[in-house]
Amino acid sequence: MTSRTINATGLARLLGGAPEGRPLYAALARSLRGLVLDGRLPLRTRLPAERDLAAALGLSRTTVTSAYDALRAEGYVESRQGAGSWTALPAGSPGAARHGHTEDRTLIDLARVAPSAPRGFEDDVAAAAAELPRYAGGPGYEPLGLWTLREAVAARYTARGVPTLPEQILVTTGAQHGLCLVVQAFVRPGDPVLVESPTYPHALDALRRAGARLVPTGVNAGWDPELITSGLRQSAARLAYLIPDFQNPTGLLMDDEVRAALVAAARVTGTYVITDETFTELAVDDVARPRPLAAHDTDGRVISIGSASKVMWGGLRIGWIRATQALVRRLVEARESVDLASPVLEQLIVTGLLGRMDAVADERRAMLRERRAVLVDALRRECPDWEFSVPPGGLSLWVRLPGTSSTALAATAARYGLHVVPGTAFGVDGVLDDHVRVPYVLPPEVLRDAVSRLAAACREAAGAQPPRPAFV
Repeated sequence: MTSRTINATGLARLLGGAPEGRPLYAALARSLRGLVLDGRLPLRTRLPAERDLAAALGLSRTTVTSAYDALRAEGYVESRQGAGSWTALPAGSPGAARHGHTEDRTLIDLARVAPSAPRGFEDDVAAAAAELPRYAGGPGYEPLGLWTLREAVAARYTARGVPTLPEQILVTTGAQHGLCLVVQAFVRPGDPVLVESPTYPHALDALRRAGARLVPTGVNAGWDPELITSGLRQSAARLAYLIPDFQNPTGLLMDDEVRAALVAAARVTGTYVITDETFTELAVDDVARPRPLAAHDTDGRVISIGSASKVMWGGLRIGWIRATQALVRRLVEARESVDLASPVLEQLIVTGLLGRMDAVADERRAMLRERRAVLVDALRRECPDWEFSVPPGGLSLWVRLPGTSSTALAATAARYGLHVVPGTAFGVDGVLDDHVRVPYVLPPEVLRDAVSRLAAACREAAGAQPPRPAFV
């Protein structure tokens, strides 16, 4: 029945410890439901026994049992005598159908924030396939990545004001893979790591799995250098994870002055800084572009992670790390325990796309500008009390829901054919439940339909109308 298990220690780490709020069992149930809804706790995962989870969280067994009972009543947990309990989705929800034997084509997925491939992609694939035989005489394993791709990435950094050698580039199997390699090299259980709040959920997952002690710093209103400096100093953070370019999920852009101040603070505290540049090429408005964070680095403590997934196509699964040559060699050694190399064909495709990156990025900006306008208009019309600022770039709006729980909204939205990630996924310790990320990568007509369903789901979640039948 189940395809995987999670022990009590691992689940406690995902939860970020004992939840806050009263009653405790309801707070725990809400946190567990959020993990299922945003995908961090996969479906059909066997849950730990109530006694074990209670011990790991420092709660009573009765509290955990009551939380499991509540989730079982809602359909997020299923149990069988002698077989234990496992995660599920309520029967009849679009998500449940999606994970079964049939695909629900009425589902609108607001959890996936990635556009489709750009125009001319088939030509890039054909050109790469034609070049592939040149590499077939070798073993096909290039732990550092193809030299041609490393040259292209290095040239891109140099053009952005950060002189870079190909030897400073490590090609990875996506940005998340790159982040995991850096975390593996730097973080030991208990090490403090400074993170933005909100931030990218899968980055939080990687850090939690490494046993890091997360030190959040709020960025809803932008980056405060004094607060971040204080956080670095007081926590003695070993590592900091930042998204300065069209931050995920807020879309904010860090200015040059703040970048310089943060790198200087990290130098004083001895902190290494991971800068996630996945969204760097995704300016929507014509705004002045600050220099990369690495341009302010003088002693090799800024580690840049980039990706082809957002500006090119997520299916390529190619990313890269820019660091000192010594650190690149160290990360290659760490890579051997994870994988041996990234796929050659995909690297060749990305190399070709980098050759026409300006045109690809311009196409993306035009598309996103149109779709962002559609989403903003629809939200202001159908959800006038929702609060948000229109970001200068990125792929989504970060929306505040006055008086509504995003966890409750995500649960209700499934009845309307929507997959929504609650705001709690983007924060530490279950905060940000009054926010939700709404992407604008989908076609205009789909965005309008999604907002209409969101508005109806929000009314139901807030108790403004009686429950309606499941979406059909």
